[in-house]
Amino acid sequence: MISLEKLVRRNVWNMKPYSSARNEFHGEASVFLDANENPWNTAYNRYPDPLQIQLKERISKLKGVETSSIFLGNGSDEAIDLIFRAFCEPGMDCAIMIDPSYGMYEVCANLNNVECKKVLLNSNFDLDADKIIELDDNWTKVVFLCSPNNPTGNSLNRNEICKILDRFQGLVVIDEAYIDFSSQPSFLSELDKYPNLIVLQTLSKAWGAAAIRLGMAFASPEIIGVFNKIKYPYNVSKPSQEAALAVLENEKNMREELRVILYERARLEKALVEPPYMFKVYPSDANFLLVEVGNANNAYNYLVKQGIVVRNRNNVTMCRGCLRITVGTPEENKMILNALKSIPL
Repeated sequence: MISLEKLVRRNVWNMKPYSSARNEFHGEASVFLDANENPWNTAYNRYPDPLQIQLKERISKLKGVETSSIFLGNGSDEAIDLIFRAFCEPGMDCAIMIDPSYGMYEVCANLNNVECKKVLLNSNFDLDADKIIELDDNWTKVVFLCSPNNPTGNSLNRNEICKILDRFQGLVVIDEAYIDFSSQPSFLSELDKYPNLIVLQTLSKAWGAAAIRLGMAFASPEIIGVFNKIKYPYNVSKPSQEAALAVLENEKNMREELRVILYERARLEKALVEPPYMFKVYPSDANFLLVEVGNANNAYNYLVKQGIVVRNRNNVTMCRGCLRITVGTPEENKMILNALKSIPL
C-alpha cells in the first residue's frame, strides 16, 4: 500500500473538519447550553453522540475489533460514498469493480465523477486477481469486492482476494453484507495484516434491522480517522443508535433466525432443481438464491400477480433469465414454490 497521505485527496488531507458541540465536550454535566437545543428534555431534544461510542463498544466486543477501527454510518452506502469522496479525485481517479455485483459502487462512482473499471467474473461467478491487478495504474485508488456477492450469492475465492490485497497499491474494499450466512470466515481477522483493507458489514441482513440503516466499516484507525473527518457530524440518529443496541443484545434470537434461514435456503435450492421446476440454481452463501427460470420477465410479472415480489435480474450482466429470490419464512417459501409450479411458458 502506498502512503495514506498519497491516497487521500489533497483537499481532504488539508481540510479542517467541522467540530460539533458534542465533539468538543467529553465528560459528565447536568446543564447543556452549548448546542442551541430545546432545553426541555424529551427523548429527542438532544443531539446524538457523533461518534456512537457506546454502540461501537458493543460492536467491538461482538466483532473482536478495536473501537478505533470502527466507522458507523447511515447504512453501508454512506461508507461506500465516503470512500469515493475521501480517496478519489473527481475527473481524475478511478475504481475497479467486479461485474456483476452490487450496483451502489457504480452509482456512487458516477455521482462523484469517478471512472469505473469493470472486471467480468468467470463462468462460476468468481474473480481472477491477475485481471484486476492488470488494471492498476497511478490513477486507480480502490477495488470493490462483494463477498458473498450480490446478486450471484457466492463467496469469492479467498486466495484470489489475498492476491489483490498483497499486490494492489490502493485500497481494497470487501463488502461482507451477507457474511453471516456464509461458512467462510470474515476478513475482519486480516485487518492487522493488510493496512489497505476496508471491510463493510451491516445490521440490515442477518440481524433483521434494515429499517434502522446501520452500516459498519472496519479498517485501520488512520482510515477510520479520514472517514470521521469528512462525515456529517450527526450521521447516525439517536433512535438508530438505541435500536442497534437493542438488536445487538438479542444475539440468541438472531442465531435462531439464521439457523432457520440456512435450513430454508437448502430446502429451496433442493426443491427448485428437481421436478416440476428443473431450474438452474447457483450456489449461495447469502440469504437469497439466484435462479435461472428461462423467461425471467414473464416469471416476474406472473409472481407479482400472485402477490409475490422477487428481484428480476434479467438485465444484469451474466444473469439473463434469472430471478433473485430472498429466503423468506417457511410459509412464504411454500407460497413461492407453489406459485413457481404454475408459471406460464
